[in-house]
Amino acid sequence: MADRVSSAGGLAILPPPPELERPPLVPRGRGLNWILDTVAAIPEGRTPRWWWLAFLASCLGLLIGVSMVAYLVTTGVGVWGLGHPVMWGWAIVNFVWWIGIGHAGTLISAILLLLRQRWRTGVNRVAEGMTLFAVMCAGLFPLVHMGRIWFVWWLAPVPNANGVWPQFRSPLTWDAFAVGTYFTVSLMFWYLGLVPDLAAMRDRARTRWRQAVYGLLALGWRGAHRHWNHYEKTYRILAGLSTALVVSVHSIVSLDFAVTQLPGWHSTLFPPYFVAGAIFSGLGMVLTLVIPLRKRCGLEEVITPRHVDLMCKVTLAACLMVAYAHGLEWGSAWWHGNPKEQFVLSNRAFGPYAWAYGIMMLCAVVLPQAFWFRAVRQHLGAVWVISILLNVGMWFERFVIVVGSLHRDFLPSNWAYYAPTWVDIGTYVGSFGLFFTLFLLFLRFLPVVAISEVKGLMLETGDLQAPRRSREAPGQPDASRGYGLLAEFDTPAALLRAAEAARDAGCRRWDVFTPCPVPGMDQAMGLRNSKVGWFAFVGGLAGCALGLVMVWYMNAHDYPLLVGGKPMFSPFAAFPVVFELTVLLGAFGALAGLLCQSRLPEWYHPLLAHPRFARATQDKFFLLIECADDRYRGVETWRWLETLGCSRIEQIGH
Repeated sequence: MADRVSSAGGLAILPPPPELERPPLVPRGRGLNWILDTVAAIPEGRTPRWWWLAFLASCLGLLIGVSMVAYLVTTGVGVWGLGHPVMWGWAIVNFVWWIGIGHAGTLISAILLLLRQRWRTGVNRVAEGMTLFAVMCAGLFPLVHMGRIWFVWWLAPVPNANGVWPQFRSPLTWDAFAVGTYFTVSLMFWYLGLVPDLAAMRDRARTRWRQAVYGLLALGWRGAHRHWNHYEKTYRILAGLSTALVVSVHSIVSLDFAVTQLPGWHSTLFPPYFVAGAIFSGLGMVLTLVIPLRKRCGLEEVITPRHVDLMCKVTLAACLMVAYAHGLEWGSAWWHGNPKEQFVLSNRAFGPYAWAYGIMMLCAVVLPQAFWFRAVRQHLGAVWVISILLNVGMWFERFVIVVGSLHRDFLPSNWAYYAPTWVDIGTYVGSFGLFFTLFLLFLRFLPVVAISEVKGLMLETGDLQAPRRSREAPGQPDASRGYGLLAEFDTPAALLRAAEAARDAGCRRWDVFTPCPVPGMDQAMGLRNSKVGWFAFVGGLAGCALGLVMVWYMNAHDYPLLVGGKPMFSPFAAFPVVFELTVLLGAFGALAGLLCQSRLPEWYHPLLAHPRFARATQDKFFLLIECADDRYRGVETWRWLETLGCSRIEQIGH
């Protein structure tokens, strides 16, 4: 590269040395259809042998878990190693651990989306799926820990057999709302991102059952830019709501511990400590999954070493926050001078469970420091091993917090050494079986990479393979009044110019169709800002009002219960439930706004019956002028479209 000289000072501006140049996030010189061909090869191709072996192993683990749960339900929780004073054991440890793993999906998908970090596009779909499956595994343990699992519906705000409402001053009830909201909003966020990719899978499906299933799930998506306008606004709103849930969910989980009067737990440090630890362990699980996945599924050019390098850096930042929290625990105990707090911390580090504390510090604090070195971050094998050990360390962190604080209470005569039983271990193995069974099914039948988002990244870079211009016989003008005229364009730049011309011509019944959002198309079409935000705002207000009225009516009016001299109704105690309902109904409002304004689902449209239009969700760009438009003039409109630089024009019938 030739040196460039600035006109101001005459200083030579040298290009960066090769070792400092950033590798691209997507390969250069590829067409838009490349990413679809690469990702669709997984669900469309033959099932590989390794998938069957992994699926068989995961189903075996799931069978073990189902057997353990059935044995526990028919016998009682006494089959676990629980006892006085350790009334919380592996069940709560595994619950907090699985919930933490689910946080990385929201971090990568939502927070990095709001921060406009485009590297997330290669790994966000894996992280989102991991979030859903991890939350499902986490929800298993508190349900089973109840013992009488058939009474779980008493947690719901509906009248039960005894006419008793849920007690909203209990952090365990907060958990039910927090985890339920997190799973629901994460599912909506995940499914919304899938819709354009499911439409692409529908349009290239070769069997009727695939067309039917993908078509049903795609809701009639056609890639119209008026849909993209509402879609992007909804996606950002859900990302913002999910970001709030990242903080709230694990903060509420931490309140299960922090609101008690137990030394070692009663600390304001726990909410940010739990949130940082959750993100840390979740990122470790993403690395554990994507490194072998990119090799086995042929995604080396989609999930590049640069993606792994960036995730290692974010993981290192989360590790430093966790290490700071560990140091702050010791400093806080020393500063307060509380001998009970000091005893709990010293007992964790030097008592009977010192071996667990050592594993925690080694795997969760010391080993991730290797990510400071670029050579380690670029060695995928080393990163994969560290990511596994990282999650081992974070599991032992939860074990140290739960068991290390309970096994020695205020009476030495109660001191005991907790050990899990074979049922504890089998249930934990079963949770892994459930997780990997769901993950492998997701991998086999759905796009594992966000295809439309990667296409958008390719459009932003602008380094695309030059499209092959169609050399087909030109169409013939047709003045008959069908549904409209469909003009096909090879590049987004040509489509932008055509959209500006249609806008300036005063067309009203028209739209453009693209495989991903085209930057600048809103201005080219003269579209106003989407009103999805108002739907979300109204939904959020309804959720806030519903939460306040519900808590007041159930706990202060219909079934008042005095708890420790606390007021019958307090907005502070109601805040967790009110917040979760605000987020939940706000998310439903945003989704309803998208569907209403886009008029989806739409199971039939004349364009979907046109074979050429299937390229609209893959690699071509279209402009449609409807015959119902006031400016439509039949042959004249056809001739006008020819002047816009399209490669072909076709008449669309009803």
